[in-house]
Amino acid sequence: MSKTHFGYQSVDEAEKAGKVAEVFHSVASKYDVMNDLMSFGLHRLWKKVTIARAQVRPGQKVLDIAGGTGDLAAAFARGADWGHHSEAQVWLSDINASMLGVGRDRLLDQGVALPCVQFDAEKIPFPANHFDVVTVAFGLRNMTHKDLALAEMLRVIKPGGRVLVLEFSKPDAFLGPIYDTYSFKVLPWLGEKIAQDSESYRYLAESIRMHPDAQALTDIMLGVGFDEVDTHRMTGGIVALHIGIKY
Repeated sequence: MSKTHFGYQSVDEAEKAGKVAEVFHSVASKYDVMNDLMSFGLHRLWKKVTIARAQVRPGQKVLDIAGGTGDLAAAFARGADWGHHSEAQVWLSDINASMLGVGRDRLLDQGVALPCVQFDAEKIPFPANHFDVVTVAFGLRNMTHKDLALAEMLRVIKPGGRVLVLEFSKPDAFLGPIYDTYSFKVLPWLGEKIAQDSESYRYLAESIRMHPDAQALTDIMLGVGFDEVDTHRMTGGIVALHIGIKY
């Protein structure tokens, strides 16, 4: 059976999705609090950049994959004028039922009722050429076959559409020592203190290290068929936003 990585562990491909699911079932209720602590609040800025670059317009169809707690989907609903424009569709999706439930409830608390769907991004249950915009923020690195997931995202966007991938990347060399200390010492400690779960946060740190850097991910996206990929490294390369375009 083929192997893949789960953090620094080598596991059977068939096991990875279940192991990732356990992590996110565990962290779902504290996800937003931990994101703020982990990134010193910077994840909100990175997502704002992503939302701005998505350029969602009234009446467009948008799919947020691995949408977690729903912050991108809420912003896209406002941009698409969902609820007032008859053609607009904004879908919140996640492979993890716990995360999807937190996101749905949070949206409802804001007075936003969006369709929510649970699926594996390697098998997106929508027709080809359906969406104007597809986004995935901090979710791609947890997928077993990133190329298959990206090919599916490409399939479901219309010609002229865009796929935006916001993900942790490889920081500039001068940040390396500080970043490593923070990731492998401070982050598991925070996970234990805030979420009573150090192991899940150790996995999250390891998964970032195992994810392709910005250039490698650009090459993967071009390799699955995107006609153009714009890459934007942010905060010293700690994160990167990739915008894949389909002609």
